[in-house]
Amino acid sequence: MTTTLIQNGLLVTMNKDREIYTGDILIKDNKISKISSESISTNVDQVIDATDKVIIPGMIQPHVHLTQTLFRGQADDLELLDWLKNRIWPLEGAHTDQSNYISAYLGIAELIKGGTTSIIDMETVHHTEAALKAIYDTGYRAVTGKCIMDDGGDIPETLRETTKESIQESVRLLEKWHNQGNGRIKYGFAPRFAISSSQKALSQVRDLAREYGVLIHTHASENQYETSLVEEKTGLRNVKLFEKLGLTGEDLILAHCIWLNEEEMEILTSTGTKIVHCPSSNLKLASGIAKIPDLLKMGANVSLASDGAPCNNNMDMFVEMRNAALIHKAFNLDPTVINAEKVFEMATLGGAKAMGMEEQLGSIEEGKLADLAIVDLNGVHVAPRTGEDVIAKLVYCARATDVTTTIIDGKIVMEEQQLTTIDEEAVKKEANKLLDNQIKRAGLD
Repeated sequence: MTTTLIQNGLLVTMNKDREIYTGDILIKDNKISKISSESISTNVDQVIDATDKVIIPGMIQPHVHLTQTLFRGQADDLELLDWLKNRIWPLEGAHTDQSNYISAYLGIAELIKGGTTSIIDMETVHHTEAALKAIYDTGYRAVTGKCIMDDGGDIPETLRETTKESIQESVRLLEKWHNQGNGRIKYGFAPRFAISSSQKALSQVRDLAREYGVLIHTHASENQYETSLVEEKTGLRNVKLFEKLGLTGEDLILAHCIWLNEEEMEILTSTGTKIVHCPSSNLKLASGIAKIPDLLKMGANVSLASDGAPCNNNMDMFVEMRNAALIHKAFNLDPTVINAEKVFEMATLGGAKAMGMEEQLGSIEEGKLADLAIVDLNGVHVAPRTGEDVIAKLVYCARATDVTTTIIDGKIVMEEQQLTTIDEEAVKKEANKLLDNQIKRAGLD
């Protein structure tokens, strides 16, 4: 048994009473064994001094594309469908095992350095196993799945697949990888969106997800033209289609959900379907602003994520929290419409609920998994700290570079801003080398 003691940090617990106090955390193996406002005295394998630092639950991003990290800066200033057809799909189709492994590896490095300890990831059509290996090798926590793209005339040949091929490969990966890495790795079915996934595939995904007890992760109503194409193709709006197919429910995670009507909002709320808000991506692709305050008032399950490196162009949860807190104030002309506490909840407990792991993640409580981040709020961009509201400082002032230590499943994956499971310089060098070849293979040079 490995034991770790974190001493004298300011704990932002996110427990049911939302307690914030200075204390110690004792970790045994992969779980939080004890929390105390008094000093914990015991023999341990390692001690972390968190004096004058803040300890938060590891943040959770339930919509990320690790497969796209390699394409950062390769698809700027485009709207969604042009972004996909002209840049992202050709680049994804040019992946190899090595390039997808490095893309995932690079993305995980960035996420760890910013205090994000869990994600729900959508891979591309091919080479998903390479990303799964990267998740395993780095000690990361993720729900991930092979992208399903079996329908749609605009899909490039390099990503085209039959329904049978796509489902068979998805099931193979699920049976091999689900619950690997001490349970850190979960498989989830990942149809890209209704434009490129057939109703036959969506129906099979529905049945298989419930047979295996896993999640379904897709996009919905991100872009006005995309929404109209779905209606043109199926005769139904996105959410109504998912409802008709029996997909809506607590095991369905929908990214974006910007262009919803009142009926669709009610369907998502009443069925417990999970909604992931990606404000920076929505701003950069000019997709629109989701009605998050209205959805929250209705009781919807809403979480927060960055989406991916080429549509954002980073995966920094502190940026997402700040943007989520700001854009809705301006859009609604109301500074109280979403406060810092609600945004931080979306980034922690909201993400845990999206993963179906709220009993294990999202707060600092005894018995929960030890996924934590330690943040130094002593920078000039945070000062002064006297009389501070620490959650407001985390949401409005903090940066990813303020994270000093990240712990996943009880293991230190970054200590004093040094990654312990990833060679940062080596992965950056390899990514630079691979991208040139990727661009050539995609025919974009």
